[in-house]
Amino acid sequence: MLDTSRDPVPASTDAPGEEARGCLYALSQPPLMIFLGVIGCLLLVAAVHDLFVL
Repeated sequence: MLDTSRDPVPASTDAPGEEARGCLYALSQPPLMIFLGVIGCLLLVAAVHDLFVL
């Protein structure tokens, strides 16, 4: 539902207990690592095919 109140919107700030999550946190997620592993294997297979198969 649309908020039509005239109250000022509080500035969104992170809670002081939360830490910023960066790239290492993202890389620790299993779905991302599975995806990157599959892409890496496909690139490796393509490279080996180009190098050793006529």
